[in-house]
Amino acid sequence: MTKILILGGGGMIGQKLAQRIIDTDIHPGADLTLFDRTFPEVGVPAKTLTGTITDTVTAQSLAATRPDVIYALAAVVSGQAEAEFALGWDVNMMAMWHLLNALKAEHDAASGAYTPRVVFTSSIAVFGGPFPDKIGDDFLSAPQTSYGAQKAACELMVTDFSRKGFIDGLSLRLPTICVRPGAPNAAASGFFSGIIREPLNGQEAILPVPDTVRHWHASPRAAARFLTHAATLDTALLEGRRALNLPGFSCTVAEQIEALRRVAGQKAVDLIKPVPDPAIISIVDGWPRDFAPDRAASLGFEAEQNFDQIIRVYLEDDLAS
Repeated sequence: MTKILILGGGGMIGQKLAQRIIDTDIHPGADLTLFDRTFPEVGVPAKTLTGTITDTVTAQSLAATRPDVIYALAAVVSGQAEAEFALGWDVNMMAMWHLLNALKAEHDAASGAYTPRVVFTSSIAVFGGPFPDKIGDDFLSAPQTSYGAQKAACELMVTDFSRKGFIDGLSLRLPTICVRPGAPNAAASGFFSGIIREPLNGQEAILPVPDTVRHWHASPRAAARFLTHAATLDTALLEGRRALNLPGFSCTVAEQIEALRRVAGQKAVDLIKPVPDPAIISIVDGWPRDFAPDRAASLGFEAEQNFDQIIRVYLEDDLAS
């Protein structure tokens, strides 16, 4: 039986991931535990634990259960990390430090026999401009936001603890996940989902950036597939480079809106209201726009091929609920 722990299991991606584990044989007979501060009223049918990931005692108690696979999803989102500097570093970086040290202690106590797979959700925010037309696998990680710096720091920790043999980890640089179901969150990227989700639900959506903004997207369904694929990947194939740029689809906001028009018609598009927000524009200007994720593609990671498909995923998986 494989023991699986999802940190951030109450969030949208955590819930999608947990449901995929339950519905597939990726982890046969999995003993699944979800950890988070809160959980949906009607969530995935799995064992849950509530707590704060920044608590070192909590990190030690979770590590003491010796999960075989740990999905590290918990984080303060980009906009909040930028606005609340200390909180962002405490949650997004120090919590990972405490977790990895707790796992090292279990590894040492087991005389090296315990080496869990750790799958960390990083972000394309680890990159900063000036950007090439497409970011390749050798492009420098030089973040220009606090969130990106925190994610980059965790990538280095995952690599070093893996090099020492305490864990077997890898970092997945997720595209912006779109279309996110549910209520908006504090992520600076939230409008990418909002301008699709709200009109499809008959609600007005605010567009805070010019429609010429280009960005890199994948669906929640693709995100769950990325994670489970990473958990079973032969990490020797990474040759020590344990951070991966994942596949996605690059398009402008205008192209997003055209996809919405094709799927849902002009009435949906008419619900999008441009309201420029200089703070969000400034953050988004420092984000990458397009990728050539050849390493990840060669390792079997896959995402949608156009934005129409991304909208269809939301319609199939989330609109009815």
